[in-house]
Amino acid sequence: MTEPGGARPVGGRAQDRSRFLEQMGNELAGWEDPASRLKRALERDELVLYAQPVVSLRGPLQYPFAEVLVRLLEEETALLPPGEFLPAFEHYGMMPQLDRWVVRHASERLARGSRVPRLSINVSAQSLGDAEFVPFVAGALEQARLAPDALIFELDESDVLARPDAAARFAAALKARGGGVLLDGFGQRSVSFAPLTSLRPDFVKVDGIIVRKLASSEVARSKLNAIVRVGDVIGAGIIGECVEQQEVLDALKAARAGYAQGFGLRRPAPLEEIAAGS
Repeated sequence: MTEPGGARPVGGRAQDRSRFLEQMGNELAGWEDPASRLKRALERDELVLYAQPVVSLRGPLQYPFAEVLVRLLEEETALLPPGEFLPAFEHYGMMPQLDRWVVRHASERLARGSRVPRLSINVSAQSLGDAEFVPFVAGALEQARLAPDALIFELDESDVLARPDAAARFAAALKARGGGVLLDGFGQRSVSFAPLTSLRPDFVKVDGIIVRKLASSEVARSKLNAIVRVGDVIGAGIIGECVEQQEVLDALKAARAGYAQGFGLRRPAPLEEIAAGS
């Protein structure tokens, strides 16, 4: 209803603004109905799994596990990187559905045999608070006849700091069933080792901000040494991420970090390619 003089009520302006922002958001995403587009992608398997191996610096296996990455199939052959569609999944509260899709398809691929024996999967903040997610994982692994530790779940440090109680409950529930936990991006935001002691992760990825400076910064090397020492105490394998230079890899080895990951070692590739060993 329009007030005299053509002005709209305050409530009407708020509704118009909301509709306008939603329309602009849809145009930004490039889809008329993003929620329906994402739902269709899940239902029709229009997502593609990629992976980037984690390289062992000391162990017998070259690639003890690989991190699963997701691409969205668009226009038959084009693949959209996660930065172009994950924000939409997050905005519409659909990350738990996406996380389940990844778990199911990663489990099915491992069940067919893989050169890389384990896969790590990034867990969204939305799934951290989902009480049914860990039971879903257990069911998917059981159906695929895989060991409980065949999947490792990566929790981003920022999500752990923002939701410490939910993260601790998630990690405890997962580990109680024999699952693996990885703390990702450690050292970028935290100023203490509290996230390590609360989660007791199996693996810790040192944030790329630290790793990239290892060849030139004594402070970065000191931080890495401290993380490695704490990792030894709690029994967590230490991974240097974003490794692109030989000097950085040498610094990780000198600090006795156990693992490394990055474009300088192996670029992401289709999961099928990584699993098949090509």
